[in-house]
Amino acid sequence: MQIPFTPLVVVLWAVVAQALLAAGLLWVAPTNRLPNRFLALLMLSIALWLLDGFFRVANVYGQNADWYFAPIYYSFAFGPLLYFYVRSLINHHFRFAPRQWWHFGPVLVQAGLYWWLRLQPYATRLWFWQHVHRPVTYSLEFIGTWVSLTIYLLLSLQLLRHYRHWLADNFSEVSRLRLQWLRVLLVAVGVVSVQWLVEVVLREFFGLYYEYDYSTELLGIVVFLVGIVGLRQADMQAIRFEPETLEPVEAASPEQKQTAIEPVSVVSTTPPTEAMVPALNEAALVRIRQALEEEKLYMNPTLTLAELAAHTGLAPRLISATVNQGFGRSFNDVVNSYRVEEVKRRLAAPDAQRFTLLGIALESGFNSKTTFNRIFKQFTGLAPREWNEARA
Repeated sequence: MQIPFTPLVVVLWAVVAQALLAAGLLWVAPTNRLPNRFLALLMLSIALWLLDGFFRVANVYGQNADWYFAPIYYSFAFGPLLYFYVRSLINHHFRFAPRQWWHFGPVLVQAGLYWWLRLQPYATRLWFWQHVHRPVTYSLEFIGTWVSLTIYLLLSLQLLRHYRHWLADNFSEVSRLRLQWLRVLLVAVGVVSVQWLVEVVLREFFGLYYEYDYSTELLGIVVFLVGIVGLRQADMQAIRFEPETLEPVEAASPEQKQTAIEPVSVVSTTPPTEAMVPALNEAALVRIRQALEEEKLYMNPTLTLAELAAHTGLAPRLISATVNQGFGRSFNDVVNSYRVEEVKRRLAAPDAQRFTLLGIALESGFNSKTTFNRIFKQFTGLAPREWNEARA
């Protein structure tokens, strides 16, 4: 068998090899084990799909048609694996339950079909291609994959949006937890989904096969990006975001029963009415102000809502509601506003010249130069150095 080493053939082979290597590394990664394994399976399934593209552009199918029904098609897994990766990444306590296997029912059918065909003689496979696959199952597979991917992509985007709102109410330092790269990845998958729709329309209504197909190349870019950034994701052990109660406590495991009594922030899509908003707890507001202004808890660069609750003895839900009502801001904005004011105070002190700007920022509760610059400009409209020069 001769393979033409065109640029596209070489690039596809390199992307498939990189995806397989990255998937193996993700599978054995010591942190974020469950989400990394969902991501590894996603990369593996995409890599096998890209392998089909490689066989096509390298003329492998043309030289040996027997390779066509190789069991390498698991595209119905793209959407569920992406969704469960996001879901498990933003909730360290998430466990995949047997009742959730239905999400993978279509891909099990898809895999079963190709493995069954692989065991059949070539004549049977040829008949299946001519009378079943080309006129029926090919379109079902292609359109079904697009529908599945689009639905799970929208669910993932919604989940990530809710998570980022919750993050601001529970953490004062979110630079490594914002998952900005994941949002970019989901947008990139959205681009693939749009291209896939274009290909569906061209094939189903105009009979154009492979003439304007770029989903393979776009998926190659996506899997390449995943391989680069997936392994660099920070340890998400401290994160436990549950947008809704997924199952009753009675049916949960002992570990889940233990964690079920912990406060969980529930994101509601229903706008609160005036009657739904509880009265402001003035005593709680005073205690929170005392902890931040007198006891200077904002100096802790990784201060969380849970740590503030443990320090004050107030329930996390009460603190969250009191902060939102009493300050009119999220927990993240409140804590960072104190840090910015502390930086301003220190810069105005007579001995400010003895310290570097970064040194003052670190002593005021910021944990990195990048975060400091971003937060300071968010609150003042100026970069720290510009503000300091304007004040002088």
